[in-house]
This record gives sequence, structure tokens and C-alpha cells, in this order.
Amino acid sequence: MRSLQKDVIQEDTVALLQEEVPPAPVLRSFEGLADSTFIRLADFSDGFAYDMRYATENNFLKAKVYDCAECYTRVKTAKALIAANEEFREKGVKIKFFDCYRPNSVQYKMWEIVPNPQYVANPKKGSIHNKGGAVDITLETLAGQELDMGTDFDFFGKRAYHDNRDLAQDILDNRQLLKETMEKYGFWSIRTEWWHYNLSAASNDPIANFKWECE
Repeated sequence: MRSLQKDVIQEDTVALLQEEVPPAPVLRSFEGLADSTFIRLADFSDGFAYDMRYATENNFLKAKVYDCAECYTRVKTAKALIAANEEFREKGVKIKFFDCYRPNSVQYKMWEIVPNPQYVANPKKGSIHNKGGAVDITLETLAGQELDMGTDFDFFGKRAYHDNRDLAQDILDNRQLLKETMEKYGFWSIRTEWWHYNLSAASNDPIANFKWECE
């Protein structure tokens, strides 16, 4: 009887473990794709984390401007992000996204809510977000704990500036790790936002209004 109970328990344990472990995603290859093609980043790498703020009301606009949370970029941006993230992961952290490619129609929505070029790029001119070459990011540990960057995403004030040195050393170190690594892979930052990175190779790309489908 004990042997039978033991076998049943073992079978139940195996079944439980099998239920808890989802199958590994089948990732796509960049082979045959032009650098200008828009792709869903999660289809090409499972090494990132996401907190797509503009698909929620948890942002400075206090409004949801995306129909659903997705991170799209052009292929060349995705390749650079994956390369940078491989180095981050070797150091025990990974990229977490707040925003990626932003259709120009969404830029118009944001401008209607906050028509101030200090906070939102004028949609007539557009931003590199609208070109698929900009991302808003932070870092988190491989266990999912965000690194302290001193402010939340979309904090508009001196505390978010790269040249503000009046911060705790661990915050300065975290920002430096993010900045130096991203720059190594072709991205550049803007002085007032520690989270924003533009791919240099995307600067001259056209503004786009590609829209992804929501399930």
C-alpha cells in the first residue's frame, strides 16, 4: 500500500511540474528581413522584460494611448537591443521596456493631451520613437527586481538628468551601467531623461504610422 501511495505521489508531482513549466517559445530569425522592417521584439528574443506604460494610465499623461501593450522596433534597432541585452545579462541584469516604437497617430494623441514640446515631441516633426529607433528603458535583475535609477519613468525634473551628480552612488552606478552599455551598441541618450535611448543609425529614417494588431 505504501509503495502504491508513493508511486501515486511521484506521478502527481511529475504531472504538477509538467503543468508549471510552459513550453519554450519558438523565436523567429532575422534572416531575410530588411533592417527597416518593423518587428515585434518578443518574437525574436525572450530575454527582455516589459512594462509598457502608455498601454495603461500609469504615465505622465494619465491616459491609455495604446490599444494593447506591445514593443515593436525596426530590425536594426532590435538587433542592437538584443546585443546590448546579452551583455547586460552577463552582468546579472536585463532591459525592461517602458516604450518602443510609437505610431505617429499615437504621437498626435499624446500632443492633444499635453501640447508642450518640453514633454511631448510635436507630431508634425515627430520623434525617433515614431521612426522605430528609440526606446524608453530601465534595468532589472534576472529575478525581476528593478534597479534604482533615482526616479520613476517619465519624471520630468532635474533628478532625472544625466548630469545631475547629486544622487546616491548606487543610483549613479546603475545609470552609468545603462548608459555606457547602450552607447557601446550604437545608442545615444538625451540629457534630461535617464531612460531614453535613440539608435544613431535610425536618425534619418522616415516617420512611420505602422500599427500592430491587438488580439
